[in-house]
Amino acid sequence: MNRLLNRLTGPSAALVLAAGLLAAMPATAAGDAAKGKGVFAAQCAMCHTATKGGPAILGPNLYGVVGRKAGSVGGYNYSPGMKAAGWIWTLDKLEAYLPGPRAMVTGTKMTYGGLHDPAKLADLLAYLDSQK
Repeated sequence: MNRLLNRLTGPSAALVLAAGLLAAMPATAAGDAAKGKGVFAAQCAMCHTATKGGPAILGPNLYGVVGRKAGSVGGYNYSPGMKAAGWIWTLDKLEAYLPGPRAMVTGTKMTYGGLHDPAKLADLLAYLDSQK
C-alpha cells in the first residue's frame, strides 16, 4: 500500500484513491440504531418483527432486510407488486420506500402512511441495518 501511495502524487491521484476506497466500503446508516429501535417499536412493531427467526405478523419479519431481495421471505404472502419488485433492499432503497410505500409499489399490502421525519428515518435505517 505504501508503494502505491508513494507512486500516486497530486490531488487527482488522491481523489481516485479515496473514491476507490469509498466504493469498496459497504453503505452504513448514519442514524442511531438505539434510537431506531424505539422508532421501530412505535412505527413498525405492530405489523413487523425484526428478530432472528421472528414470525410474520401483518407484514414479514424484517430481520436481515438490508441486503435481502424484496418479496422473498418464505411463509409470507406478498402482494403481486412486491413479488415483482425485483430489487434488493439496500439502505438507499429503504430510504426511498419508507416515506411512501404505496407510491413505490403499486398494490402493496402495506397501509403505512410513511415515515417523513428525516432523523427518525435515519435512526430506523441504522436499526434495521444492525439486525443481521
